[in-house]
Amino acid sequence: MIGKSLKFGVLALCSLLFIQAKAQDLKPYPLDTINGEEVYRYRVERSIGLYRIGVNFDVKQSDIIRLNPQLRERGVHFDEVLLIPTGRPVVKNPKPVPQEEIKADTVAVVQDSVASIVADTIVPADTLPIDTLPIDTFSIDSIALDTIPAAVPMEQRLAELNPDGKPVIELALLLPFESQQQTKRSGNAARMLEFYQGALLALHDLQNDSLIYRLRVYDTERDERRVRALCDTTELDSVQAVLGLVYPVQIEVMSEWCAVHQVPLLLPFSDDIVLNSRPAVLQFNSTDLQEADSLCNWIIAQGDSMQCVTIDVKESDLASSMRVLRKQMKTYKINSTSLVLRDLLNDSAAYALDTAKENLIILHSDRFQHVRMLLPHLNKLQEQGYRLRLISQYSWQKEQIGLPQIYTSVFTADTIPADYDALWQKHYVNEHVSETPRYDLLGYDLMKALVGWLQGERESIGLQSAIRWEQVGEGGWQNAVVKVIEK
Repeated sequence: MIGKSLKFGVLALCSLLFIQAKAQDLKPYPLDTINGEEVYRYRVERSIGLYRIGVNFDVKQSDIIRLNPQLRERGVHFDEVLLIPTGRPVVKNPKPVPQEEIKADTVAVVQDSVASIVADTIVPADTLPIDTLPIDTFSIDSIALDTIPAAVPMEQRLAELNPDGKPVIELALLLPFESQQQTKRSGNAARMLEFYQGALLALHDLQNDSLIYRLRVYDTERDERRVRALCDTTELDSVQAVLGLVYPVQIEVMSEWCAVHQVPLLLPFSDDIVLNSRPAVLQFNSTDLQEADSLCNWIIAQGDSMQCVTIDVKESDLASSMRVLRKQMKTYKINSTSLVLRDLLNDSAAYALDTAKENLIILHSDRFQHVRMLLPHLNKLQEQGYRLRLISQYSWQKEQIGLPQIYTSVFTADTIPADYDALWQKHYVNEHVSETPRYDLLGYDLMKALVGWLQGERESIGLQSAIRWEQVGEGGWQNAVVKVIEK
């Protein structure tokens, strides 16, 4: 009897500790008011779907979709910010914040990050004080170079640079520079800064005697309220094109503004925007369907000399690109043989391979850590005389794989012209990060492509990528250049 009581007490204590641990795991989410409704701003975690979010917050999925209409088209994405209703009443007429607390702060650029670029026709916009913003919005930030004294009004500066009244092309760059971070910026912020530097170099190369370029640069951070506040002012009224944005909820806001004002919005990083309903949007990244079609056409071009072999890695978050590829292979009537993962790990997978053909290995994963453990077994099959080739990812090209590969990419160049590196060294004191892809080259190529778009050009050849814009129905425009690269 005492033993049972003790057992019951231990279980009760464990249950209590479990409940306390779960309570400690709860994260505080920022609150906001949208159209008179109190909401949480929840950043989506890995491996979580709409159903689980609804359970965690005790709300209906339909209420989440109502506040986040983009979910109807493409589902939940990791790291995006969703609005989640709290179900609590909103307090009316909160105590007003004194007007002097609303400020427009200049983003301080790290001294060793961006040096003054000596190109008088490239004019980054000064920070303009904005006193008309709603109290619950963020201030709007600009990055200004040291060459533009804050005390000199922009119109005066333009007049000094442009005494002959040359036409001015005004552009806006919107990126999350994380200027409001109290701690050290993330690696992503460094990439955004390099993108900005590359974009400035593009304008440097584009300058001529007949035009002046004015570039407005804004830190969007991670919240769409920054973008919404910007759209609600007259800040962008004279802007002819917009480059940037990372997060889907910000893109949603900006694309609506651009559609109303008929201003093109070039997205450097997204690949899942529904372009049919966004006529102002230019999407640089290729879609999963484009890449799958390119691969299927490449496979068909090999004739009967190749056999496709699929290996299901059975990861929890199966890559969507691989799902689309399998579907398109069926559409193109490309036969494939399935290889059991267990047999590969046991080195008994020869039954699925063809000794007379090259075996194209398709792994249902785009994450290299899920593939690394399989490479020794594939290399062993290659040593036994089987001809293997791997469908890999662009991001794997620096990895030691040991097998011939093919991958699709919007980035087509392997070498960087020496004159670009010389221009970088001349104007910047920091060294660019050697990454795949190079974010400074991405900024350079896309800024040139955007200016070309304003001049009626629908194709461009950049330092790192080629672009050919094709319209999707009667909506936005998609980069149609996807290259299959053999390595």
